[in-house]
Amino acid sequence: MFEIISLKNGLENVDGFFFDGVNSGFKKEGNDLGFIRSDEPFNISAVFTTNKFAAAPIKHFKKYPPNFKSNFILLNSKNANAMTGEQGVADIDELFSSLATKIKLVNPIMSSTGVIGYRLNKEKIIAGFDKFNFACRNSNAVATAIMTTDSFKKELAFKVELEDGKSFNIAAICKGAGMINPALATMLCYILTDAKIPKDDADELLKEAVEQSFNTVSVDGDTSTNDTVMLLSSQKAAYEKTAFKTALDMITKQFALMLVRDGEGSSKVVCFEVSGAKTQAQAKKAAKALSNSPLVKTAIFGEDPNWGRIASTIGASGVECFEESLVIKYDDVLVYDKFNPELDKEREEKAHKIMQKDSFKISCDLGMGSAKFSAYGCDLSYEYVKINADYRS
Repeated sequence: MFEIISLKNGLENVDGFFFDGVNSGFKKEGNDLGFIRSDEPFNISAVFTTNKFAAAPIKHFKKYPPNFKSNFILLNSKNANAMTGEQGVADIDELFSSLATKIKLVNPIMSSTGVIGYRLNKEKIIAGFDKFNFACRNSNAVATAIMTTDSFKKELAFKVELEDGKSFNIAAICKGAGMINPALATMLCYILTDAKIPKDDADELLKEAVEQSFNTVSVDGDTSTNDTVMLLSSQKAAYEKTAFKTALDMITKQFALMLVRDGEGSSKVVCFEVSGAKTQAQAKKAAKALSNSPLVKTAIFGEDPNWGRIASTIGASGVECFEESLVIKYDDVLVYDKFNPELDKEREEKAHKIMQKDSFKISCDLGMGSAKFSAYGCDLSYEYVKINADYRS
């Protein structure tokens, strides 16, 4: 048995790490440059974007040998350092050469978020190094340094007490608001723990956590060039696999819902639950199709209870389904089955009231099997879908 206790002050609860954020001139106000570091090299597990045009920081990370350790992560906002070619990677090496004159570095890592297609302003970043307090443990400072279009700071922390009286802490910061697709999100997420977790367990549990959280959400259907989720361990406290998995899943699921809630142009969070599918893969495919559909998003924005766009999207997804076995509900209100193909006035009014809420569930039973999957999405106005040609990451 174990107990998970929510904590304040984010990363500051985890032993073995230091972190800070400063303004280096990329933002008019607020922090835009930060770091996470430790005196001793830490284990790293990471999951990155599936976008073929991965940004320079990801290419730089992948130059290191498998299972390498690091002691420093440099973070910046306002510039993604993506689509900058070999020079984008070389710029990172140049920055770390400068930083190495101030502090000892072991396989340093960089993460960036912001505008795509522009090289980093190395002079501003190097000048920012002089503002760092490398002995600082200010979670708020580094959490705000990675924010771009976020409307609120995303920060979580838990203490996990084990039955033998031992414990460990796990905490995280995350940024992300738009360009979110069921393949990570426009996001940077750093999860720190003092648990003595084996590297194999960390790799396994992080991938599982990402699959059931960040990979289930959608805002506007784009996949970023910079998506990064990292799990860092200082190895200074106790560890128990089931307890750690539970806490990690809690963090990633809560962050995933925050990302949808903070989606650019969105005002509602919707759970798309697909059940009765023939296979798990088909349930997942249909649920993600619903969460990612611009037609469905605009219908939700307009609070239109007509089920046609839901059915159409499921049919277009390619999963096995028949109109005779399909059942659609908005929360507990039946809007379609073969006996009720048309919405009467009473059910239409009830469905409309549900769609006026800031969160609700659309359930779709395919009637083909027992597999089930839930994805999460939001509403978007037609104007947002039409004109959004964003180049942020």
